[in-house]
Amino acid sequence: MGAKAFFVVALAALGWSGMGAAQAPRPGTLETYRDWTIGCDNRNRCEAVSLLPDGGAWPDNPVMIGVARSAGPDAAAEVWVSRDAKGGGEVSFLVDGRKIVSIPSKDGEATLRGPQAAALAIAMARGSLLEVRAGNRVLGRPSLAGSGAALRYMDARQGRAGTSTALVATGALGPLAVRAAPATPEIRRMPTPAGAAPVALWREELTALGKFTGCTDEIRSGPQTPELHRLSKTETLILVPCGNGAYNFTSIPVIATGIAGRRAFRLARFDYKPGWSEEESKPMLVNAGWVADKSLLQSFAKGRGIGDCGGSETYVWDGARFRLTEATSMGECRGAWHWITTWSARVVE
Repeated sequence: MGAKAFFVVALAALGWSGMGAAQAPRPGTLETYRDWTIGCDNRNRCEAVSLLPDGGAWPDNPVMIGVARSAGPDAAAEVWVSRDAKGGGEVSFLVDGRKIVSIPSKDGEATLRGPQAAALAIAMARGSLLEVRAGNRVLGRPSLAGSGAALRYMDARQGRAGTSTALVATGALGPLAVRAAPATPEIRRMPTPAGAAPVALWREELTALGKFTGCTDEIRSGPQTPELHRLSKTETLILVPCGNGAYNFTSIPVIATGIAGRRAFRLARFDYKPGWSEEESKPMLVNAGWVADKSLLQSFAKGRGIGDCGGSETYVWDGARFRLTEATSMGECRGAWHWITTWSARVVE
């Protein structure tokens, strides 16, 4: 074995994470079954969400319903409902005219957990018509078309098919046959220092930054200006504006080092490329936000203005690069304002 090969093997044995594809996060993908979309994250927590009918007339005040469940033999099902409303009150769920359960709601939101949630999910998978009511008033009729297929996918993904814990694909095996949930990745964040804000960019630095990023026009005359955020005593995060539309504003994250007036620039590093990046060498954030006290960098891209489709990523700074802590997605632009989590990690100090 040559010296270079030995060095790589030694690093791997020591747990060096590097930037290789094998170590990179792999957010889950979404599947759509008629009027339902489902996705699971890296911990095999799955969520199925109702969509508005494709090509049909949309109601003025739509009601969305979802079924969520974590992995593992002891994980209980959850059913939630969401609509635009104020105040409280009880909501009832009826499947094919039969009342399954009633639960209290607050400002249009309600969540049911445990055996009653499982019973409602099973009834929805088998039924044809769901009504969500407040007293005798029908609040909405979320479509059940595809719900059974989506929940069957959930059973299969979590290793429940053929067991008594499954919602649809039930069988004779007991809970011990269900796969355990995968371990949650942990990321150690690097706290950002307190103190004065970074010194504003000098004119010469703005010129150099424009050439470096290819965003000269946006820096000179765009509606946004570069944002500077302190990462450490020697490093500054710069969010460089590089394009805008009606509801999406893009920026390139750059790390600056050195003294004001003569700072050097490099592209920020990520363990998972932000969703709207067009080039491997140039990460692109959308509607970026920085949360200093948590060292979090956020990107939130809308598929269209009402926000019923798109994707988001949240990263934490570990001192060398930005590490993915959460990703969400909604691929169908069909009235689902709740986006499904496709990746999650635990941040530790």
